Amino acid sequence: MNANVAASSAMETSAVTGSVTLAAVWNRFWFTPADGRPLALLRIGTASLAIVLWWSYAPDVLSWFGPAGILPADAVQQWRSPAGFSLFDAATTSASLRVLFGITGIAFAALLVGLGTPVVAPVAALLWASLLHRGPMLVGPADDCLAVLLWCLAIGPAGQHISVDGWLRDRAGRPAPGPTLRAGITWGLLQVHASAIAAAAVLSQLKGDVWWNGSAAWFLAARPAGRLLDLTPLLVRSEYLTNFVTHGVTAFEIFYAIGLWCMPTQRLVARVGLVAWPLIGVLAGEPWWGIAMGLFTVPLAFRR
Repeated sequence: MNANVAASSAMETSAVTGSVTLAAVWNRFWFTPADGRPLALLRIGTASLAIVLWWSYAPDVLSWFGPAGILPADAVQQWRSPAGFSLFDAATTSASLRVLFGITGIAFAALLVGLGTPVVAPVAALLWASLLHRGPMLVGPADDCLAVLLWCLAIGPAGQHISVDGWLRDRAGRPAPGPTLRAGITWGLLQVHASAIAAAAVLSQLKGDVWWNGSAAWFLAARPAGRLLDLTPLLVRSEYLTNFVTHGVTAFEIFYAIGLWCMPTQRLVARVGLVAWPLIGVLAGEPWWGIAMGLFTVPLAFRR
């Protein structure tokens, strides 16, 4: 009887200890203050990408979303989730559409230089999400990744360093802020999203035979759409090179998705990702998506 009681007590103690340990890991991951300086680099890179993608809409914004555009607001409703909405739905005239679209570009420019960042960052994220919801069938992978990056910047203190906000703070004689809780939460969100996107890419690839037999790199490089460099002459010379590139992409994505969670490898994986993701983007004909994926790991790559 005493043995049973002792065993039961030991199991309860083990369960409590496990719960405490899990809670400690959870709190340490999400609620450890972090340095905001790497977020400044992320802000500059994300805002630069945002301006490029925003400008890509400029030539056709009236053709798509104008009063006589191809995509009237009421017809787009069926493409959205029930909770989806867009501020651009209210732009029912050409003038109002131009103004709202222009404000979006101004918000990205202000984010780039770090002017009024606590207000500008969420406004920029909301305006970009509204633009994507106005034409969801036009959205590409780079657009989606940019939306995530912008919302992460809206949460974190991205304007504390290398910014007009920081310059004004220094000029006023206020001390530079140290590590903050908001920065730590932002780092956690970036890590979770980067790992999840890489894992989703791996799962999607493993459904196709071309990723198993090693020929996927050839099919990606041979697609004319979105191609910046024609790599087919290089790949056609060697089946081994094609297989190496194909399996190398998958191996990197697995290493990336797992390695971000291991402290000994996290910085290395993040720094490799800064180079590897843009290269994969070029191979896949999605260079802006590759750059966006590289931006996710900027804070982790320069973690102190």
